[in-house]
Amino acid sequence: MEAFKEILRRLEPELTAMNRIIDSSLSTQNAVMNAVVRKYLSTKGKQIRPILVILGAKMFGEVNRSVLCAGAAMEMLHNASLIHDDIVDETGLRRGCPTINATMGNQIAVLVGDFFVSRSLSVGIDSGSMEVVAALSSLGTELSLGEIDQITTAREHHFDKESYFEVIRQKTASLFMSCVRMGMEVGGAPADVTAPMVRYAELLGLCFQIKDDIFDYYPNPQIGKPTGNDLREGKVTLPLLCALQTAPEDESRRMKELICRGDLTAADIERLVEFAREYKGIDDAYDIMDSLRRQADDIILQFPESESRQSFRDIFDYIISRDR
Repeated sequence: MEAFKEILRRLEPELTAMNRIIDSSLSTQNAVMNAVVRKYLSTKGKQIRPILVILGAKMFGEVNRSVLCAGAAMEMLHNASLIHDDIVDETGLRRGCPTINATMGNQIAVLVGDFFVSRSLSVGIDSGSMEVVAALSSLGTELSLGEIDQITTAREHHFDKESYFEVIRQKTASLFMSCVRMGMEVGGAPADVTAPMVRYAELLGLCFQIKDDIFDYYPNPQIGKPTGNDLREGKVTLPLLCALQTAPEDESRRMKELICRGDLTAADIERLVEFAREYKGIDDAYDIMDSLRRQADDIILQFPESESRQSFRDIFDYIISRDR
């Protein structure tokens, strides 16, 4: 956590300027929209995605206004996806606070999410880069398809890791990849370093989602969802997939039958969570994250030592060790 605070200190001027762009873009003449947006932004997250945009630019080029607009646009698009996800998942809490859909209803929440999308595109245009606009458009498609694939995978009860990783690549890692690519392109980075750094961002995004999924197996009110929430929605994530692969065949089959039955009770959820713990599914998920981090280090350590390179590595460590 201290390393992440150091990153925020290093990037304070850039993040302050970027947040001014966000605040200005989201300001309207509508009192209701302003109130909802102001309350929502008061509990904003760590802003990891725009940080990746800025670091991508700083490591190989420069941070200019176009980079700041790109970071602002990505952050607003990310927030739009969270607002819409909360509606789809009927989530009542996010970051420990009531969601927009919980307090204002789905109608207002949908419109606020749409507003964030439109302002994201507007700021993308303000960047003066068609690459940014194209990335935002493409990313919106990728995120939507990732969510649909996740719902489909849950309904069809896929129990293979390949399907899981494809879903989290689309719904989570794609945003990390776009952030780094966008920062590098707009910041003027040499073309030959873009592909390896985008791969680094993919590994980072995969670990982010895996750690998020691990949270589902522990009680932690800070993350805004109860233990077993993914299971209630029929989502079989990596810890359970690993346990299903490790457990004796008969035990694994019984757990699959329980999941396929649907309408899981609190006792069913507890049984599945304990199953994942007993057969080391959470430990295996951590091992997979460690493997992904080693692959990422092999990529980034090829580049000269710099403050930005260290910040990329610090973010990776933070994502794996964070407690919310």
